[in-house]
Amino acid sequence: MSAEPALRVEDLHKSFGDHEVLRGIDLSVAEHEVICLIGASGSGKSTFLRCINLIEPIDVGRIFVGGREITADGVNVSQFRRGIGIVFQAYNLFPHMTVLENVTLAPRKARKVDRADAERQGLELLGRFGLAQRRDEYPDRLSGGQQQRVAIVRALAMQPQLMLLDEVTSALDPELVAEVLNVIRELAEGGMTMVIATHEMSFAADIANRVCFLDDGVLLEEGPPEQIFRSPANPRTQEFLQRIIAAGRL
Repeated sequence: MSAEPALRVEDLHKSFGDHEVLRGIDLSVAEHEVICLIGASGSGKSTFLRCINLIEPIDVGRIFVGGREITADGVNVSQFRRGIGIVFQAYNLFPHMTVLENVTLAPRKARKVDRADAERQGLELLGRFGLAQRRDEYPDRLSGGQQQRVAIVRALAMQPQLMLLDEVTSALDPELVAEVLNVIRELAEGGMTMVIATHEMSFAADIANRVCFLDDGVLLEEGPPEQIFRSPANPRTQEFLQRIIAAGRL
């Protein structure tokens, strides 16, 4: 592992108007580590991911990627974003482009990869995740699970060092969830550094090196999955997980 963490967040604050959504988040993520963020809806998980990628400007705090501060004055944020893949609940695929065109657009435009190389690399990724036969399809011809897999492949096509995944199964029918989770599991087994916001507790328990519980914009507790899910120390974490268990989701 690198001496520097892949990601380090220090005292991150973010407000929307008078509502403080993130209230002093500190997090360090080692290279190849998989972090799962859990917590109730509205706890700040999605906003936190969007702040890491600076899609949302932060109010207070510092963010370091690979040892370099991306929140420092004068930093070319667009350049750093190329190394951070992010996938949202909504697939955000371009409906007028084929699967392969969606996957190759960013490498061609942002990394200046020529079309032939971009298509070759794109087809390799699509094949890896069982989508090569869909290369010429348009998004509206794909299932939700297939669209979400294409969205993940599109992010991977930029060869990111860090992947941020924001509730990527929330919009899917239950029978489609497994195919997307299998893609994420394969990425984890391949050593991809990931921060994942998820409501899939069993998946988090299976895949995460560390689970972080967010509540009302504060990172209340973090630790290995077996510690967080079996013997959480914080009363609020205990209450949250009791509700999850009662609902049959863990």
